[in-house]
Amino acid sequence: MNEWLLIYDGYEPENEGLREVLCALGNGYIVSRAAATDASADDIHYPGTYLAGGYDRLTTELEGHQIENEDLVNLPNWLPLAMKMGDDDWIIPDRVEFLAYRQELNLRDGVLSRSLRFRDSAGRVTRWDEERIVSMDNQHLAALAVTVTPENWSGPVTFRSGLNGGVTNWGVPRYRKLNGHHLETVDCGVDDGTILTLRSRMVQSRREIALAARTRVEIDGEAIAPTRADAHDDVANAEYDCEAQEACPIHIEKTAAYFNTKDFAASEPQLEAVKLVRRAGPFAELLQAQSLAWRELWEQCDIRVRTTRDGSQLKLRLHIFHLLQTASPHSIGMDVGVPPRGWHGEAYRGHIMWDELFIFPYLNLRMPGVTRALLNYRYRRLDEARRAARDVGLKGAMFPWQSGSNGREESQRIHLNPMSGRWIADNSWRQRHIGAAICYNVWQYFQATEDCDFLVDYGAELFCEIARFWSSLAKRRDDGRYDIDGVMGPDEFHTAYPDADPATQGGLKNNAYTNIMVSWLLVRVFDVLDLIPSDKRRQLCERLDLKEDELERWRDISCSLVIPFHDDGIISQFEGYDALQEFDWDGYRQRFGDLQRLDRILEKEGDDPNRYKASKQADVLMIFYLFSREEIEEIFHRLGYPFSPDLIFKNVQYYTHRTSHGSSLSWVTHAWVLARADRQRSWQLAQTALSGDIANIQGGTTREGIHLGAMAGTVDLIQRCYSGIEMRSGVLTLNPRLPDEVLQMNATLRYRRHTLDVEITQDRLTISSRVMTAHPILIAYREHSRELSPGQSFTFELVEERKIDRPARERAQERARKERIGGGPEDEAA
Repeated sequence: MNEWLLIYDGYEPENEGLREVLCALGNGYIVSRAAATDASADDIHYPGTYLAGGYDRLTTELEGHQIENEDLVNLPNWLPLAMKMGDDDWIIPDRVEFLAYRQELNLRDGVLSRSLRFRDSAGRVTRWDEERIVSMDNQHLAALAVTVTPENWSGPVTFRSGLNGGVTNWGVPRYRKLNGHHLETVDCGVDDGTILTLRSRMVQSRREIALAARTRVEIDGEAIAPTRADAHDDVANAEYDCEAQEACPIHIEKTAAYFNTKDFAASEPQLEAVKLVRRAGPFAELLQAQSLAWRELWEQCDIRVRTTRDGSQLKLRLHIFHLLQTASPHSIGMDVGVPPRGWHGEAYRGHIMWDELFIFPYLNLRMPGVTRALLNYRYRRLDEARRAARDVGLKGAMFPWQSGSNGREESQRIHLNPMSGRWIADNSWRQRHIGAAICYNVWQYFQATEDCDFLVDYGAELFCEIARFWSSLAKRRDDGRYDIDGVMGPDEFHTAYPDADPATQGGLKNNAYTNIMVSWLLVRVFDVLDLIPSDKRRQLCERLDLKEDELERWRDISCSLVIPFHDDGIISQFEGYDALQEFDWDGYRQRFGDLQRLDRILEKEGDDPNRYKASKQADVLMIFYLFSREEIEEIFHRLGYPFSPDLIFKNVQYYTHRTSHGSSLSWVTHAWVLARADRQRSWQLAQTALSGDIANIQGGTTREGIHLGAMAGTVDLIQRCYSGIEMRSGVLTLNPRLPDEVLQMNATLRYRRHTLDVEITQDRLTISSRVMTAHPILIAYREHSRELSPGQSFTFELVEERKIDRPARERAQERARKERIGGGPEDEAA
C-alpha cells in the first residue's frame, strides 16, 4: 500500500461530493475542490474555490425574520474545460459511459490526477489524463494539464476553456433558502486574444476578486490558436477547434491566477493576475516547484508511524495535508483565523470557532510562526470583543462563538432542523468558553516558543481583557463562592434548563468545564504579567486602567468558583444536571439507528435534549483533554474540592455512556482521555476519528467541508498524547505510552528554537537536537531530566507506569528549575 496516495477507482456519483472535498487542493490562500473540469453545480457535483478569509454578508427574509449571514464566498470558477466532437453536445460527466475511472491524490507532491476512459453515445472511446495543482510555491497560481487521446475515432473536436463568475453559495442544502448571491461581475474579457479575465466584487464587503487564465492546446508540439474567444455576462470563454486523429494525443494546459484587493505587493488585482499567468512557465515547471515546496513542508511536518495494520499512516498524512492546505506559511501576514471546516466548503460559513484548540498544538511544534499569525487574528478583533462585552453590561473582552470578517458574533439566532423542516432557536452563541480557549492557545504557544515579545505586544493584553470579562460575569454568593450563569459548555445539546424559554431564559449555571477553565486562566494571567518586563507591565496596567483591587478580585474568583458534583465524585456538567432524566439509548437506537444528531431527532418528535443526561460531545471530559492529572489536582486543590486518583476514570466512564458523538471532535477527546487507562479502547476511538471524513461518518456532511479540528486532533493524538508530551515550567517532558498497535513513531519537532528528531518505540525514546545556534533546553522523562544542547542526543529506556510517592513529572520539573542556567523571564516568574 502506498502511504502517500489516496486512490479512488470507479465513478460513484453519490460519493462525488465527498471526493471533491477529500481531494481538494489548496495552499493557505485559496482552496479549490476537486470537481471535474466539465462539471456544474448540482446535487452530485459542486465546483468551489474559496479565499482564506473571503467573507461577505447578505440578508434574507425567513418566516417574517430578517436574517443576516456572513458567508465564506464561493469564488469565480477557474476550472471549466470541456470538449465536444463535431456538432454534438458538450461532454458532461453523467452523460457518458465510464469504462475506467481512477482518481489519485498525491499527498507528497500536492498533485491531483484523474485518469478516465469513456464511451459517448456515438460509441467513440476517449481517454482523459489530467494532473492538477494549487501551487504551494506561489499562492496565487492554480494549474492543470490534460492529455486527451481518441482511442477508436478521428474527426473534429472542440475544446472550450472558460472562467465562470456566475457562481453562488449553494454547497450546503440546509442553507439554500438563504441568499447566496455574493458576487457581482465588474467586467470580463479577453486580453491579447489568449488570456481570459474576470473581475468580480463581493456585494456587501466590496472586496474585488480578479481571475485570469491562460490556455494552451498542442498537437504533436504545435500550438493551436483559439478559434473563438468572447466574454459576456459572467462568463469568459475561448474555444479551440482541432482535427483529432485516432491514438494521437492532444495536450492542454490551463494556468489560472487569483488576486484580491487585500493582497500585498500588488497594484490592481486584475493587472497582477494577467501579469502572473502571462509570466508563468509551462505546467512541468509549475509542477516541479510545487513538488519542491511540498517536500520541504513534509520534511518538517510529517509524522511517521509503523503500525500492525495498514491504513493509519495514509489517513494521518491526509489529515496533515489538509491542515497544511488551510494553515500554511502563506497564512503568515494574512488577516485570517483557522476555520473548523477548513477553506474547503461552506459549512459553518467558514467562521472561526474554538477548533483552534485542537489545531494549534500541532502547529506550535511544527510551524510556530503560523500559530503566531493566526493568534493575531484574535488580537486584531479585541476591540470588537470589548464592544460586545460593553453592549451586555460587562467589562473586558467577550469573544464571539463564531467569528468572521471583523469579529462580531456571527452565530445564527435560528437554524434549520433538516429532519423536521422547522427553524428553531439557536443558543450556541452562549458558548463564552471561547475566550478561555484563546487564553489557553496563547499560553501553549508561549510554552512551545518562549516568545516573550508576543506576550508583550499581544498576549498579555488578550489575557487581561478576557480575565476581566470573566471577573465581571462571575457573581459572588452568600457562602463566598462565585457562580457563572447564562452560558453553555461545549455540549450543544444543553442550551437551557428543561421547559425554559430559550429566547429569554437560555444558558446554564456553573458549567464545570467553563468554570475550571476560568479558574485556570485567572491564575495564569499573573504568570503572563510576571513574564513581561516590569515597565511593559506597568504600561499595560495603566492603559487598561487595571488596579490592584481588580487583580485581587481575580485571585479571589480563581480559588472560589463553584464546581458542581453528584453521585459521589461525578463532576456535574452544570448545576442541576443531576436532576435530568436518564435517556433511553437502547430504545432510540432500535428506532433510529444513528443517534449522533439526537437533538434533531428529539426536536422532530416534539421533545427536547435539555431534559436528558445526553451529550452531543465531550464537555466535562474536555477538562481531562486539556490538563494533565497534576494540573487538575492543582486546580481542584486551589478551588477547595477533593481530588482522588480515580476521579478521572470514573468521570470518563460516566460520560462516555451518555455521549452521542454528534461532533467529530468527540472521538478525539474520548480517545485522548482513555489513552492511559485503556490504551486498546483509546486506539479504537482514534481509528474512528482517523476514518471520520474518509468514511463520512458525520451524517454525510463531509462534502460540505472537511472536519479540520478532528483531523488536527487525530494528528495531535499521535504527536502529544501517545508520546506524553507536556510543556510546563520551561521543561519539555515526554512520557510515551504507545498503543500496542503502534510499533514506532518518528517526528520532527520545533521547541524553543531547537529542531528535535524524536523516535519512540514500545521500549525506547530517543531525542536528538539538530546542529544550530540555540541555548540548551531542558527535557525530561519521568524522574530523569537532561539539559539538551544542539547536536546532542539522549536515549531513555521506557518502563511501565507504576505508582510513585511523588509524581515523577513534578520532581523532574522542580530539579530542572533548580538546575536552570542563566537568567530570563521564567526565572522572574518563579
